[in-house]
Amino acid sequence: MKASERTDVPYGGRSLQGVRVSASRRSGTTDELGPDEPEQPDRDGADLLAALLDGMDAALCAFDADGVVTHWNREAERILGWSAAEAVGRQGFAGWAVRSADAGEVEDRLLSAMRAPGRQVHEFALLTKDGGRVLVRTQSAAVRGPDGKPAGVYCAFSEVHAQIDLERSIALSEALLEDASWGVVLVDADLRPAVVNAHAARALGAGRTSVLGRPLGELLTQGVEELENALTHVLAEGAPPAPAEVWVRLRTPEGERRRCWRSGFVRLASPLAEEPVPLGVGWLFQDITEAKQTEQEAALLRFRANQLHRAARAAAECDDPAEAAVVHLDFALAGFADHALIDRVVGGAAVDTDAAEPVRLVRVAATPSGAPGPSVLSGTSGMPVRYGEGHPAVQCVERTGSVRASAGARAAQAAEQVRQWAAARQWPADTAHGLCAVLRSRGRTLGVVTFLRGTGRSAFERSDAMYAEDVAVRIAAALDLGGALEER
Repeated sequence: MKASERTDVPYGGRSLQGVRVSASRRSGTTDELGPDEPEQPDRDGADLLAALLDGMDAALCAFDADGVVTHWNREAERILGWSAAEAVGRQGFAGWAVRSADAGEVEDRLLSAMRAPGRQVHEFALLTKDGGRVLVRTQSAAVRGPDGKPAGVYCAFSEVHAQIDLERSIALSEALLEDASWGVVLVDADLRPAVVNAHAARALGAGRTSVLGRPLGELLTQGVEELENALTHVLAEGAPPAPAEVWVRLRTPEGERRRCWRSGFVRLASPLAEEPVPLGVGWLFQDITEAKQTEQEAALLRFRANQLHRAARAAAECDDPAEAAVVHLDFALAGFADHALIDRVVGGAAVDTDAAEPVRLVRVAATPSGAPGPSVLSGTSGMPVRYGEGHPAVQCVERTGSVRASAGARAAQAAEQVRQWAAARQWPADTAHGLCAVLRSRGRTLGVVTFLRGTGRSAFERSDAMYAEDVAVRIAAALDLGGALEER
């Protein structure tokens, strides 16, 4: 009987008959069984095998021990163009799927899997039905019967570029989740971490397994809403066009830390579903806190330098030195403080030898305490301000240096305590932080300039004190000039 007339191929005593569309032929099976014998179970099994083979993503063919093609699925037909009817029953690939010159080598390499343990991987070129060539990567292994002897070979193959793309994708995924120098978190549809790489675990201050399945609110004390909003948007709409910078505050054993993460998001969808089914979000982030803080500090320094320059130019146009001092004060307030005061030492100036004398200060200028507006010069009554001992302004004169004061933890306890704290220092009721800088000119202490911030702002820092001292130098020069003009 010719190979093309074979009806089934025995594999160790079992028949591989029954797959007509994408495997071996069934013709003749009924005649062998007889018309009175049931064949429905065999046909059901054959239909199931055909469905399994046709549903595979990889191309698959099989050979019996003589090298005759017994199975051929639809993916093999898609890649090479040869249908199952045209492929099944042929002797090897010679003359149709492989060039005749290469047929012997290809057949030897494929059938050698019957004599080798495990799977063998090869690459070679196959011919398509229209005469083209396709470089494929094959995995072949022996099919053995109950007696353990080789009964044939199955061969799964795919186009090399597709296989390489798959391997690259897998390698990229493994590298991102193991060795990446930025954080990678796979978040499920419930917005909970499902996979976390080592870098992300360190950034979150926890172990790789301890963060899995936990709500983000248990890991972060600030920035949770913004982050969850971004994740929800990606699940619904897809990846944003550009990375986002998210400020967060972390819970750590050492306390809370504020960090800035530059984050990118991608939506994850199942490649096996007919319609895109979101599996979650891939969240990639990098800690840019130091760079962001440096950038913010540089921007703040540029702004303050510009304010000092503008104030100097505006003050140069003032006829009255006291008015020039107020101009410097108003320019300094922008973005720096909510209120400001200028107090001058009674008598005009104090030298260092007057340190034993009690400090008395008189108000020269102040910003409105009720509503925002420009600073105004105070009256000329010369009545001292009722500052008690230990007042920051008094300490500033005594030390001839800057003094910072803050309501501190009491701001979080009760607003009434903050008001009492501010009232005791003769400051506006909404004041929570103060900074006093001494006014010095020609070796004498002229007074104090005080900057005040409300409860909604942070306390003054050392960099703020340096800026206040720069402003104080200019105000002191203007007041000293005014005093010199009055003495003439």
